[in-house]
Amino acid sequence: MRVIGLMSGTSYDAIDAAAADLRLDGDQLVLTPLGMLSQPYSAELRAAVAASLPPASTSVEQVCKLDTGIGQAFAAVAGQAVEQLCGGYADLIVSHGQTVFHWVDNGSVRGTLQLGQPAWIAEATGVPVVSDLRARDVAAGGQGAPLVSIIDVLWLRGRPGVPVALNLGGIANITVVQDEPVAFDTGPANALIDAVVTELTGRPFDADGVMAARGQVHEDLLGRLLAEPFYARPAPKSTGKELFNLAHLAQAMEGLPVIPAEDLVATVTTLTARTVADAVRRYGGTEVVASGGGIRNPALMHLLADELEVPVRTTDELGIPSAAKEAYAFAVLGFLTVHGLGGTVPSCTGAGHSSVLGSITPGRSGLPTIAGEARPPMRLLVE
Repeated sequence: MRVIGLMSGTSYDAIDAAAADLRLDGDQLVLTPLGMLSQPYSAELRAAVAASLPPASTSVEQVCKLDTGIGQAFAAVAGQAVEQLCGGYADLIVSHGQTVFHWVDNGSVRGTLQLGQPAWIAEATGVPVVSDLRARDVAAGGQGAPLVSIIDVLWLRGRPGVPVALNLGGIANITVVQDEPVAFDTGPANALIDAVVTELTGRPFDADGVMAARGQVHEDLLGRLLAEPFYARPAPKSTGKELFNLAHLAQAMEGLPVIPAEDLVATVTTLTARTVADAVRRYGGTEVVASGGGIRNPALMHLLADELEVPVRTTDELGIPSAAKEAYAFAVLGFLTVHGLGGTVPSCTGAGHSSVLGSITPGRSGLPTIAGEARPPMRLLVE
């Protein structure tokens, strides 16, 4: 089955598309990468997303317009992916959409909202679309995150020691691949770094980690930030920009003298490295396999390597391009869905059971056709 995964993360800077041939072979799920492409959000749409996110307020009118605008943007990227990556034909498109709110109440997730109306994708491409993948796990008592944990477990299972998959998006999350796997958000990855850089310079991120490398860590501020109760909560747990935003940082800075811009960036970059490393150490990780936009920040990666005494490598070294890892993961989740197979690991999300995820929007020819009975895979092979 030829599947396209679409993803835009909590940094809401671009839409990534990754195409793969996927097939079940005995107890293996075999993934053959076909390539990826990425298209940035228009400045207008990115500004509209930013204006709707907490702590900002919004309206139902704005939400409706965003749902349409994001859906149309995803549809345009999907059309490109069908033509450029799949030779004009795909069996299935899987759209994560854009997370705009993740409702956490006293450690429990009550709801999660991803926008990007899938009907626009199905109408533009004629291909069936799986979407709204997180809500079913939340309904089953889970965190709805990190959903990529099932891919991490299937892929890294069998490696020596205790491998840890790390995603450095807006929020950082890890999957600890052990006898009973564990997965959770560790805290901010790029969320605070990007927010500070944008606020102080107008640039969207700390290119090449230059500001962090020039700055000095403000130890008092770092201590205050590390006192955030989220870090001490047991797994499974999830978070988002509802917590880790400029208001959170401003509260921690109250009463402190003015902190130079580069020192502020160095401090929040160190916060990411420290909280990720603390989480990996807590579970005895023996190697870290990283992906996400944060791996392009040399300052962050050097800090993380200094904090850990285990190898830190990228998913590229194991066959999946780090820039496309989440898009490939959602392609896998949609493939499992149309085969009637569960897409979660309950010990990772905290759900009462594994669930078949998402909703399906038919294509021009209706629903995907699946032959035979599918068995849940035990491992993922990338070839």
